[in-house]
Amino acid sequence: MNTSSKNAHRVLALAALLTCQCLTAQETRPAAAPAAAVRRPQTPPVVSPQVNADRTVTFRVRAAKATEVSVSGEWPNGTKPMTKGEDGAWSVTVGPLAPDLYGYSLMIDGFRTVDPGNSQVKPARSPTTSILDVPGSAPLAHDFQAVPHGTVRMHTYDSKALGRKRGLQVYTPPGYDKSSAKYPVLYLFHGSGDNEATWVALGKAHLIADNLMAQKKAKPMIIVMTDGHAVVGAGGPGSLTNNTSAFESDLLKDVMPFVEANYRVKKGPENRAIIGLSMGGGQSLTVGLNHLELFSWVGGMSSAVRNPEQTVGNALANAKDTNSKLKLFWFACGKDDFLLKNNQDFSELLKKQGIKHSFALTEGNHSWPVWRRYLVDFLPMIFN
Repeated sequence: MNTSSKNAHRVLALAALLTCQCLTAQETRPAAAPAAAVRRPQTPPVVSPQVNADRTVTFRVRAAKATEVSVSGEWPNGTKPMTKGEDGAWSVTVGPLAPDLYGYSLMIDGFRTVDPGNSQVKPARSPTTSILDVPGSAPLAHDFQAVPHGTVRMHTYDSKALGRKRGLQVYTPPGYDKSSAKYPVLYLFHGSGDNEATWVALGKAHLIADNLMAQKKAKPMIIVMTDGHAVVGAGGPGSLTNNTSAFESDLLKDVMPFVEANYRVKKGPENRAIIGLSMGGGQSLTVGLNHLELFSWVGGMSSAVRNPEQTVGNALANAKDTNSKLKLFWFACGKDDFLLKNNQDFSELLKKQGIKHSFALTEGNHSWPVWRRYLVDFLPMIFN
């Protein structure tokens, strides 16, 4: 190897050594200390709702950038504006309120929403309602009490009539699972803003049934709670009629066969009752009166009764046959309910046609406190 080649090799070796030392130094260099985290002061959570000792209730929500906030609920004079505090939290105190369960919503700059401080939310198509429980000194008809309890089961079934999967809930009475007995069945329907879970979550139908059965005021029964929204996205002229027609088809062709295949239910019209509220009341009256071969106990709560001459015309035209098949025809509405006139007019039409019925005009508006009381009234009337 000549002198020039030797020198070149020495240069390459020295460069490699320097590179290795440089990399080693970089690898073993202590890591720089992390920058100190910027700590922001934590915003304290607000408590809402707060039920006070005098049964007034304080609502709070943090909405620092909002310009107008209010709370609206199922109590008298239900909407109250809220006041903004220096910390950006809005608040208002309402009441005192009578012991009961109430649905309520917050309106924040025109946007309706649930109370973010309250985990109890009413099941609905678009949940915007929170649930407020104002307890009393004595247990209420819908309270959880020290009595035997039934079971609520949730099901998904294939609706061939509607071509999609649907949900329903079924209440079985205390002792059902340890017995071989068969039971009568009540089909119970919700209103337009709700779904099949609402009669349990806010209506407390299962607890009302438990308590009435424990008091021997109601017969042991199975209660089926269905999804009343048969037509997805229904709206516009005729939508209520179209939805009821589709709902009827689903109920008769899918729901009832499913229930009778999976539960020990008694057959025959004398062992079936049907009732609903608002939209569901219109459904229960329409389906029940059009199918007296299936239902002998028919009811409605704040019912959305429209065009009864068309929807239940056959029952109206054949008073003798209708009266002979009905064991109970009962419906109720509150004095402050926006559907009162519809129900009063329906009662007058029934009288004119000679249809025996009982129309209960009560205190109250279009709200769950009223409908729970109606269920308390209705359950002891059926299957006797």
